[in-house]
Amino acid sequence: MNALFWPSAFVVAATMLLSACESEAPESGAGGWAGRAARVVTATVELQPLVDEIEALGTANANESIEIRPRISSLVETIAFEEGQIVEAGDLLVGLERSEIVAGLAIAEATLSESKSLYDRSVSLESTQAISASNLEQLLAQVKVNEAQVMAARARLDNTYIRAPFRGRVGLRRVSPGSLVDTSTIITTLDDVGTIKLDFSVPETFVTSLSVNMSIEARSVVYPERIFEGRVQSIDTRLDPVSRSVRARAAIPNGDGLLKPGMFLTVDLQRDRGDVLVAPEQSIVPEGTRQFVFVVTDGIVEKRTVALGRRIPGYVVIREGLSPGESVVTEGTGKVRPGLEVETLDQASAITPAEQPTNGG
Repeated sequence: MNALFWPSAFVVAATMLLSACESEAPESGAGGWAGRAARVVTATVELQPLVDEIEALGTANANESIEIRPRISSLVETIAFEEGQIVEAGDLLVGLERSEIVAGLAIAEATLSESKSLYDRSVSLESTQAISASNLEQLLAQVKVNEAQVMAARARLDNTYIRAPFRGRVGLRRVSPGSLVDTSTIITTLDDVGTIKLDFSVPETFVTSLSVNMSIEARSVVYPERIFEGRVQSIDTRLDPVSRSVRARAAIPNGDGLLKPGMFLTVDLQRDRGDVLVAPEQSIVPEGTRQFVFVVTDGIVEKRTVALGRRIPGYVVIREGLSPGESVVTEGTGKVRPGLEVETLDQASAITPAEQPTNGG
């Protein structure tokens, strides 16, 4: 076949195809494509309750927690606790060697007794003017000094008995009998874990949602199926200038002892924003700095400007421009224009935003 035949054949075929298309094209008017309404999908905008949820990370602390240290330097004489033992307030934990302190107390008591006897004899001589009033005052002052020395000696003796200041569980023992200890020595720890203090931080936007005595729920990765309930005890008076968050403290009963100081827990908080008007996100048509939606009323399209609020996954809050019950185009926004008659293929209602996971902000 001659190569020059190909262009001629192509032209003939194209002409025949175009003629066939023109003969099969529907005419405009009733029953033709040009007369049919555009098909779109719409959703009804409604007022829905909006609840913000936030998950805050907190650290568990003992209700009371101290390191047991001696107040004087001495040798450990007795250890009266077992590691991990529950002790009551006032229970003896450690006894220190006290022989020198006992001797010092005896000397102080003897000196006090002697000064009191001298003062009493001097008082009996005051009426005979055998002693001056100034000398008598000096003797009385000496008695008071000696009384103070006795009190100080007894306090030093009391310091040789290290007792639990509150009910709690003692930790590991860090000294042995015969150890020389001073005020820097940690003998053990004492924690009151009957109640756990949970410290957590909340973003600034959630400050108004926090209040003293409000209920909270906390969870731990150690006990994934367990919910620990508690109440907010206090809220800090200042926000962190860097993180823009406020610190709160909740009390969680821990009678079973499952929670340990230092554990991480997550706190679930909710904030009810009331009823808000929401529309599907895909119904919003941006043009420059303005936002529009196509409203369908009795099958006719209206282009309307709207003011948007916060966004929720898949949805957006409408602050102005729409009323509850109106229908907006969610699919087919690219093929409609104001005044166009449309056919609704599917009338869908917006899903409740409260069912959508949200983040505080």
